[in-house]
Amino acid sequence: MAGTVYVLDNYYLAITLLITIAYQLFFFSIAFSFKFDKLTDFAGGTNFVVLAIITLAFSGHHHARQVVVSLFLMAWALRLSGFLLFRILKTGKDDRFDNKRDKFFPFLGFWIFQMIWVWTVSMPVTVLNSPNVQQYEQPPFGTGRDIAGVILYAIGLVMETVSDAQKFAFRQANDKSAVCDKGFFYFSRHPNYFGEILVQFSIYMIAVSPAADGHVGGQAFKALYATIVGPILLTILLMFVSGLPLSERPGAKKRYEKGLNWEGYRRYLARTSILVPFPPQVYEHIPTIVKRTLFLEFPMYVFDPAKHAEGAPGARSAEEGQNGQQSDASQGRQSGERLTET
Repeated sequence: MAGTVYVLDNYYLAITLLITIAYQLFFFSIAFSFKFDKLTDFAGGTNFVVLAIITLAFSGHHHARQVVVSLFLMAWALRLSGFLLFRILKTGKDDRFDNKRDKFFPFLGFWIFQMIWVWTVSMPVTVLNSPNVQQYEQPPFGTGRDIAGVILYAIGLVMETVSDAQKFAFRQANDKSAVCDKGFFYFSRHPNYFGEILVQFSIYMIAVSPAADGHVGGQAFKALYATIVGPILLTILLMFVSGLPLSERPGAKKRYEKGLNWEGYRRYLARTSILVPFPPQVYEHIPTIVKRTLFLEFPMYVFDPAKHAEGAPGARSAEEGQNGQQSDASQGRQSGERLTET
């Protein structure tokens, strides 16, 4: 294909991986050398922009679908990195690194985790822009799948952007005992996470459209569908690593033990969906088994004072059972703390 740049492999996976590693190591060297916290999330967000621009430029073909998904990824990443940079400038330092800022390998672990996050979540855009996909004739942009993807992206980006702003403003204006149940947080305890998941699956939906419509075949067909690993990884991170596990039970435990309006917060937990926005007047009457399954409020997120509070028999038993074990899982969770957003 005239104008297409072939680099290492025909899906641009190798070159984007090498660029991501080099980009993150560059910022890691600065952050570690100068103990500078303000670059971590900025490096993650801008890395997405670099990969989207490079793969789009290398492709030599600028079909509307390529441009749309590339711009969508860049807009999301710039919004995210800009907000996180603003927040860290306001707060001064990042508490996530207090126990590893001076330790080379634990600190490096965060950056390695960030490399994996950026490279994997970028896959739908990377593969769509690659030579093996662009050798096929693209269907005109505007299929039903494209339109659905654009609508979902708009909903997700607005929800993530507005809820981040709402939570930040609420924390600035209220003390730690107040419960943020305004705006999108009236319908979901984590609307920013839900919006972020929508954004990534909508980008995938648009990127895979040529394969779904039968315009792409062979290995390229399989490669496009395989890029669903990107949005799935992001969802796993938010639900099981860096998002809900670090905010739900620990947040409730802190409120209970410090007396930070625990009754008001307990009421909020009972009537507000953990992730998927839903009317609280209905949600509070839904059976627990439905909340634990269809609404994804798994038992791992639930705080029970009798089991988990400081000094509770259940908490002591759990602590004793963990003595002598390696904390690899804990380290992985700390490394993953906001690769996405809290």
